[in-house]
Amino acid sequence: MDAGVGAAYEEAAVLYANGGVGDAEKVLNAVLDDPSGNAGEGLWMMLLDLYKLTGQRQRFESRVLDYATRFERSPPPWEDLSSQAARPRGDVAPLINLSGNLNGQAAPQFQQIGIIGRKSGTIRIDLTRLRSVDDDGCKLFLQLLQSLAADRVKVSVLKCSQLVNMLEGQVSAGRAENREAWLLMLEMLQYTGEEERFEQFAVDYAITFEESPPSWAPKVQEAMSASDAGATEEKVRDGFRLEGEITGSQGESIRKLAAYAAERQSVDVDCAQLRRMDFVSAGTLFNILATLQAQGKLVVLHKVNAMVAALLRVMGVDQVAQVMLRN
Repeated sequence: MDAGVGAAYEEAAVLYANGGVGDAEKVLNAVLDDPSGNAGEGLWMMLLDLYKLTGQRQRFESRVLDYATRFERSPPPWEDLSSQAARPRGDVAPLINLSGNLNGQAAPQFQQIGIIGRKSGTIRIDLTRLRSVDDDGCKLFLQLLQSLAADRVKVSVLKCSQLVNMLEGQVSAGRAENREAWLLMLEMLQYTGEEERFEQFAVDYAITFEESPPSWAPKVQEAMSASDAGATEEKVRDGFRLEGEITGSQGESIRKLAAYAAERQSVDVDCAQLRRMDFVSAGTLFNILATLQAQGKLVVLHKVNAMVAALLRVMGVDQVAQVMLRN
């Protein structure tokens, strides 16, 4: 790759990584249309993948003929990889994070969660980042769970033990206060499967409020099923998955890779649904993969689109892991 082409390769990769789709396209087209240039197949694949990633079929069809003529081979087929074309897969449950302070102002958020859950038929709610919840927030959350259950939506609540412990500190047997916190705590215990602990609190609830507590109805199997079915960015049957658009503010999936690889010598990462990764996230990925390589682990990134692969090459990720392009 000569200096000019190499510079264009890097520039287009970084522009796309930062969200500059139009600018990246201009850079690639300028090199490919230069009669005195020596653009190789790599730049062509970047442009064709860029059109796939942005859903520009007409431009793809126009350019793919030039590719076929240039390299005298069958061109890659059209495949819409844009976010607009992404459809919920049967084996994936949407993941929603509840974070910060949960109170009565969260009503619109819970309404949206309900819409997402009913649309997909299954949903995961992660409580890892939840810091506090008041009685109004408890009521809204409980109403959401009951509504989804009535509509037969499969629900997985992740880190619900954390919420149980939080709520336990807000209730007191014999003091008829924070009733919604009591009820949500009993609901969460049915997700954790802690029947003995549930029964203890149910008795305390009955004494405190002088009314019958909810009945024990474990939801562990349903929650596990939804969780297993919905590992969006992490675990899949035979590896780990990165997908969507990963930016510095949404790079948790990259950090989870280290934990996933902890007990494995060989790690396969499915990147078929990964559309874009920004510069910061690529740097984080390099650091994690360099550490794993130093530990003697082999990491293979499978089905990486040409635009993301170019960024990974610029960042040196291909030096600490194997990067396999999409076919």
